Amino acid sequence: MLPLQLSTPDKVIELRHVSRSFGSQHVLRDLTIDVRRGETLVVIGESGCGKSVTLKLMMSLLQPSVGEVHWNGRPTTSLSQKQIDQERLKYGYLFQGAALFDSMTVFENVAFGLRQNTEFPGDEIHQIVVDRLREVGLPKTICQKKPAELSGGMKKRVGLARAMALMPDVMFYDEPTTGLDPIMSDVINELILHVRQQRPVTSVVVTHDMRTVEKVADRIIMLYPLSRLHPGESQLVFEGSPETAFSTDDVRVQQFISGSAGDRIEELLQAV
Repeated sequence: MLPLQLSTPDKVIELRHVSRSFGSQHVLRDLTIDVRRGETLVVIGESGCGKSVTLKLMMSLLQPSVGEVHWNGRPTTSLSQKQIDQERLKYGYLFQGAALFDSMTVFENVAFGLRQNTEFPGDEIHQIVVDRLREVGLPKTICQKKPAELSGGMKKRVGLARAMALMPDVMFYDEPTTGLDPIMSDVINELILHVRQQRPVTSVVVTHDMRTVEKVADRIIMLYPLSRLHPGESQLVFEGSPETAFSTDDVRVQQFISGSAGDRIEELLQAV
């Protein structure tokens, strides 16, 4: 049996020896991660290594097959569903594809969580929506547009406004710059920084974009696909500062950061 580990106040979220499988497919194995209050933690790693699954476990949108998730020192298994739903209101989530409701206007999308979870009067909700849109650089004239009328960058910003509507303590960003051009990607990176500057917030960012890593990260962790690891080998192949990540001699981290295929071409050719 593993020794009891006590949580400390600076740990907002903890994954303790967490594994997650979907049927016979093993995605995460014996993963221990902590998210520290006030930091921006960036999770990197190639496709299929379990980054988005890790975010969903942190939010208790998925449950671990093995191990525990702790929120502010309490295992989520000790909380009722009502308590989990209430605590989750403190978390904002920017989905990879923005995940806006196509049949709703921009205003209705941003107001959705406020209408579902608060008793704010209509005029207060209206002001909050306008304020959140302004924070992400969008005018109130956009309110009556539908998602189909928006560019990819605008959808991302509306999704961010919706995620911030309830003034969360923790923000999760799942591939926030995917599909965007370099200029709009940098706009999103600046907005991530802006959110943190506006209020005390803890952030977890999943990304492939090394510009995002350089710009927003306080600490980096890198996951590796289980299929490429030996039995018992840690899936967490790097944890440290951006400076350490960019200077490490670990070939796996170097290849990811530089975007180098390395020996993957030979592997792919052999698999054909």
